[in-house]
Amino acid sequence: MIAQYPPMGWNSWDCYGAAITEDTVKANADYMAKHLKEYGWEYVVVDIQWYQPTASTHAYEPFSHLVMDGYGRLLPAENRFPSAAGGLGFKPLAAYIHSLGLKFGIHIMRGLPRMAAHQHLPIWNSEARCDQAANPNSICAWNPDMYGTKADLPAAKAYYDSIFHLYAEWGVDYVKCDDIAREYPHCKKEIEIISEACRGCGRDIVLSLSPGPAPLEQAEHLKQYANLWRITDDFWDDWRLLKAMFERAEKWCVHAGPGHWPDADMLPVGALRQCYGKPDWTHFTQAEQRTMMTLWCMMRSPLMIGGDLPKNDAFTLNLLTNGPLLAIEKESWCAHPVCATETSCCWLAPRKDGKGCYAAVFNLSDEEQTVSFPAASLEGTFKTATELWSGKPSERLSALLPPHDAAVWQVTY
Repeated sequence: MIAQYPPMGWNSWDCYGAAITEDTVKANADYMAKHLKEYGWEYVVVDIQWYQPTASTHAYEPFSHLVMDGYGRLLPAENRFPSAAGGLGFKPLAAYIHSLGLKFGIHIMRGLPRMAAHQHLPIWNSEARCDQAANPNSICAWNPDMYGTKADLPAAKAYYDSIFHLYAEWGVDYVKCDDIAREYPHCKKEIEIISEACRGCGRDIVLSLSPGPAPLEQAEHLKQYANLWRITDDFWDDWRLLKAMFERAEKWCVHAGPGHWPDADMLPVGALRQCYGKPDWTHFTQAEQRTMMTLWCMMRSPLMIGGDLPKNDAFTLNLLTNGPLLAIEKESWCAHPVCATETSCCWLAPRKDGKGCYAAVFNLSDEEQTVSFPAASLEGTFKTATELWSGKPSERLSALLPPHDAAVWQVTY
């Protein structure tokens, strides 16, 4: 099964925006292989505009030149990804990442390049042309690189088949498709043909849909056609966004399961926004980072690190290598909140083996307070408990927490 567990990895957006280069991707992959792989981190994902030669920040350059082949399929800009020279695309970079025991992913936008439609380029392995597949009335509101497709026409299916065939040749393991997850209902058919192209390309590729918020009423459709989908717009290092995630997590947690995962977005930890040429560390406090990691693991969200990994400090590395905490993603199921107020929240995640559970408490207030997990919510007789951030045994599920902090226990029955 593809994505039997929530995918774990690194994505270039939070730290390098559209300006990521091959050397930086390799540096992050090397760090992951050395420090994180043993804890389950495995995907290295190149985010948006890898095909744009002059990208330099998080900002997009409207109507800029895009690198593509004679079939309208986008290719890596060789000045940023030198190994792509000679028509090799991402195949050499994917091979390098695979050699580290990791997996390789890329970002794509919904649709096809406007340039390809304007030039009436043929579609690979088809008699149709790119302009026949394109829908000029369907343009992303924040990046004009692409036209959407006329998803009901065979030409649109042929185009998506052509790009996923190319990605399979490159050795891509993960595709993040953007400008689509919240675009229901008019992108519903486009999601379906993208999914069919992904599943039919001859390679197991995780399909992720962005940005959110995806509509809750489309949960069953999303579960059928995608492996993960964003439940929020871009998530950044702002406490207000983190606190708001508790409500989203409560609504979506029942839809998490093997092969389909509601995605709370990336983890903005460590060194962020590096493409602007000045140091910028996450604005989250250490307490807020513990809360974020605890909630993401309890709800079994995919985990994608946003910071520049080689710049990690000891705290960030320890945050990302808490093995007992990360095990929640694989060893629990049916996680849900058992009580929630404006100032605190408690979550329960039963263990699959039936021998216990994970119990988490969150201080959502701006003041220090004691938060206790309601013992009546446990599904067995409490025997032992270990708090996973401190590693210490506990006789009761209660903690005095600083503002915005969390505690989580592994409980045995």
